[in-house]
Amino acid sequence: MALRNFRAPYYGWVIVAATSAALLFGAGIRVVPGAFLLDMVSDTGWSRASLSLAAGIGLLVYGFTGPAAGSLMVRIGSRRVATIALLVTAVALGLSSLVEEEWQLTLVFGLLSGIGTGMIASVLGAAVASRWFIRYRGLVVGIFGAASSAGQLLFYPLLSAMVEGSGWRSSALMLAAAAALLAIPVALLMRNDPSDIGLAPLGESAAERRVERTAEAGAMGRALKTPTFWLLAGTFFVCGFSSNGVVGQHFIAHAVDHGFTPGVAAEALALMGLFNFFGTIASGWLTDRIDPRKLLFVYYLFRGVSLLTLPAIHDSLGIVAFAVLFGIDYIATVPPTIALTADTFGGRNVGVVYGWIFASHMVGAAIAAWGAGVIRDDIGTYAPAFIGAAMLAGLASLAALMIRRPVIRAA
Repeated sequence: MALRNFRAPYYGWVIVAATSAALLFGAGIRVVPGAFLLDMVSDTGWSRASLSLAAGIGLLVYGFTGPAAGSLMVRIGSRRVATIALLVTAVALGLSSLVEEEWQLTLVFGLLSGIGTGMIASVLGAAVASRWFIRYRGLVVGIFGAASSAGQLLFYPLLSAMVEGSGWRSSALMLAAAAALLAIPVALLMRNDPSDIGLAPLGESAAERRVERTAEAGAMGRALKTPTFWLLAGTFFVCGFSSNGVVGQHFIAHAVDHGFTPGVAAEALALMGLFNFFGTIASGWLTDRIDPRKLLFVYYLFRGVSLLTLPAIHDSLGIVAFAVLFGIDYIATVPPTIALTADTFGGRNVGVVYGWIFASHMVGAAIAAWGAGVIRDDIGTYAPAFIGAAMLAGLASLAALMIRRPVIRAA
């Protein structure tokens, strides 16, 4: 009798687990340049500018792969896209360990790795959440955000320890093997849609879900004609510039310049990731209660002030304080940016419009990743890069207040 009454857990939670693992790994791979940079300079003799160029191209491709991956998921399904993405990432990492020329690193780690991780990062979580969940959708999106934060939290100290023990080439090979192994459970466990296994999205029928979530024809063309889209894209450009770009790629090298060991710097970044986890959840909670434009104003202003202090930090207390404060704000901009996108362009069109806003974020990250390396090579310090990022953050805080929020929320 007990077995007759037993109800298996909703399979969507298995999909959430597989997706979270893929997102965690993809986020971890994007921090590889920051963890590998110093050992790569020592091993190859290449300049920081050339190595940063490969990292910058990877971030750029990572951002612009998202919209294309979204279209590909519609055609061949999220399971195949996620599996292919992990295999492409594995090939890119394996080839990176063998490079002997700078252009080879730019090609395989910049271009190929950017494609692999970009196919996962920006749209996989959104596709899974919208297809499988009506009830608990916000919780699922939060889990995916936490997985991305955990990628940084876990991978920075892990990669630093791997590099210290085995060098960057052996570490890249180990990561390649991990990506290939992760592709196996993703291929076996992922499903494209609840209807594939006779289910409906949790909390709503499949028919109702399809009507609600189908994007309007021409939505992106209309968005491009509005000032709001460009303000959101512009502020998110600054978000990428000041977070993933200058801090994510160069924080460890900057800290070493200021007398810290790479291990201490990696631990500070891990602490940053931990507080980023809580900061993003808190930002989502606040976005439901406070005008998102005001939140963005505060976040960007706070980020600018934090970055202004970084060049002056030379002690352990200072670097820990920066990691905590900047970590709280690291991707706190995401929930209000998505909310404003939905308010302005409609919930059905968030995937399309936000995909391109996210691409702008990664353009900013790519420019900062490359530019900071050039500045460090030319004048011997990262200070102008951080100060420039701080000034841009101040401008973004003002731009956020210029966004017009519709009185009536679009469908």
